[in-house]
Amino acid sequence: MEEKLISQKKPFFPIIPRLNQYLQQYNRWVFTPIFYDDLLRFSGSIVVYDENDNDTLWIRVYYTDSEREDIDYNLKKVYTLLHSDGNESSLPYLNVDAIDYCTFGNSKPFRIKIRNILNDNFTYFYVKRTDASRVYGLEFEHMLSPYNLNFLVNNSTLIEEHIAGIPGDVFINDFLADCTPSQQAQIAKEYVKFNERCMIRLLGDMRAYNYVVIPTHDFDQVVYKIRAIDFDQQSYEGKLKVYRPQFFIENFPLIKVVKEKLTLDSINQYKIEERSIVAKRIISSGVRLESLVEIMRSDGLTRTDFLKNLAAEIYKFTKDEAFMEVQNMGDIMSASLAYVRRHYENLNMTKLIRSS
Repeated sequence: MEEKLISQKKPFFPIIPRLNQYLQQYNRWVFTPIFYDDLLRFSGSIVVYDENDNDTLWIRVYYTDSEREDIDYNLKKVYTLLHSDGNESSLPYLNVDAIDYCTFGNSKPFRIKIRNILNDNFTYFYVKRTDASRVYGLEFEHMLSPYNLNFLVNNSTLIEEHIAGIPGDVFINDFLADCTPSQQAQIAKEYVKFNERCMIRLLGDMRAYNYVVIPTHDFDQVVYKIRAIDFDQQSYEGKLKVYRPQFFIENFPLIKVVKEKLTLDSINQYKIEERSIVAKRIISSGVRLESLVEIMRSDGLTRTDFLKNLAAEIYKFTKDEAFMEVQNMGDIMSASLAYVRRHYENLNMTKLIRSS
């Protein structure tokens, strides 16, 4: 029987004033012309099925004629704010093709499909309720992962750009078995790195449908990358396993590939590589990352029992005394990032001594 890793539905946390100031400083804060609650006023819906007639857990929503015109205009305005400077000159060339609402999960987002009528290119963005946990998660991903993230937020509404890729569960079910042995070995390497990165920056609940696999053609091979797409469970749960994707049953097929294709020495090598890369990002992020962690120290992002249990489990894992002195999730993040940076600097010092 699978151990229950996620305890319960996570509450939404508001944006505290210090985080508000930070978001304004780094151009994340915006006064949107439409809010999440506005989109809830739909008058009807139909189920969205995939190409195999399976329920996608999304519904396509419709609005009365009197509301649809304003909603379309304002969603196109949001699109220009997210991807440009908010200039309205492009609005006549944009069309809102679909507004979908997800009935599954914690955030219940709206997915907006925007099409350029001049060339039929289209893209998506998401409208969600504001949640400080998710905002911290997005910012940490922006600074500590290989990927930049584009999002806008205010006190009630969070706008996120779409992250393209094959959903992890779809990739596991439909594509993994058809990959060549060398491709599976490359996927295994990427999964080890992804697993390590999530643990370091305490991004939880990376079940298969919360990340995407991105195949890219590079000369005579296909290179695979793995990227998180859901940041709801940033630094909330009290079990370290929640922040290690390898322990979710949905990911076991990938873990099987890791065990088959990689030796223990290779796994350890890739873990060290990822820690070193994250350490470099910690150093290069400088004041911005330090400011965010400091703000996080004054934010109530979890329960006391979760905090104590997580600190104890990380201490058991690292033997770093700093985790036994934490008072909040910001302290845990600070200790985690300091631990990674310290080991990276010690490793470099050891190499320097050996080479001298």
